[in-house]
Amino acid sequence: MFNDIGPLELVTIIVLAVLVFGPDKLPKVIQDVMRTIRKIREFSESAKQDIRNELGPEFKDFEFEDLNPKTFIRKQLDNEELGLKEIRNGFDLKKEMAEVTDAVHGRESEASSSSSPPPASGGRVDMTKKPEGPGDDRPPFDMDAT
Repeated sequence: MFNDIGPLELVTIIVLAVLVFGPDKLPKVIQDVMRTIRKIREFSESAKQDIRNELGPEFKDFEFEDLNPKTFIRKQLDNEELGLKEIRNGFDLKKEMAEVTDAVHGRESEASSSSSPPPASGGRVDMTKKPEGPGDDRPPFDMDAT
């Protein structure tokens, strides 16, 4: 619950508690707080047990921590029945990326060998120019018409 409290924060809380409650009342306040926390935990466990009893025997392995989405997804991904570990272990990202890179370079070399002149910008395609071709039959865009 308080995993991120450092030593400086802890000392500050203790000093403030001594200043607010005083050294003579501080042990009584700590006992009251601990008693309240204990009662809340007992109430929570009792409620969990009541819910488990009401759900019946088919939900005997139900855990309330599974209601957290992160825990649920982690538990499902670690499930052996799905075979996800074999898929994850069989997937080699470096090999896949090398194949994609080879395919891209292969297409570029085929495209440059079939076209007559290479682009003037050192292998780059100028995206500002309109493509030349017979398929440009669209009417011009009229900004006022829209």
